[in-house]
Amino acid sequence: MILSGEEIVKQVDLGNIVIDPFLSSRVNPNSYNLRLAGELLVYTGAALDMRVNNPFRKIAIPESGLVLEPGKVYLGRTIEHTETRGFVPMLEGRSSVGRLGLTVHVTAGFGDVGFNGCWTLELHCVQPIRVYAGVEICQIYYHTIKGDWFEYGVGGKYQNAREIQTSQLFREFER
Repeated sequence: MILSGEEIVKQVDLGNIVIDPFLSSRVNPNSYNLRLAGELLVYTGAALDMRVNNPFRKIAIPESGLVLEPGKVYLGRTIEHTETRGFVPMLEGRSSVGRLGLTVHVTAGFGDVGFNGCWTLELHCVQPIRVYAGVEICQIYYHTIKGDWFEYGVGGKYQNAREIQTSQLFREFER
């Protein structure tokens, strides 16, 4: 079951959901809008390799915006830090953004119970598009969970993220 916007506010008040900073004006009927921070990462290699920590460069988004080019994956992050206790957080691009040909999450919109951090966003466009820091780019929504569960904990490779996180898949090859 998906929480309503009013239930999200209630769970924020109870401390079971943390969205920081939180503004009631960003609450939707069954989600909350999150904003794009002012920096992106882009991988610099000609081909990406799953077994290595791929090199990247940082790009600041100027006040005048930054034009994203097709054929690249840009990594951004949310301004907001979120935490959940007892709910499954999910992230989706906003329809107004998608209608401009910008995909906010290529594959990784599914969060884990107990996730704590800022969300890394995988941005990909079908044609050049100018993006701006602070734009409400995606929405978070919450599912209830049924059955026994455990929280995504300290050992989670993306837990407590405050900065953009590149793929950590290479760590799984090291096991």
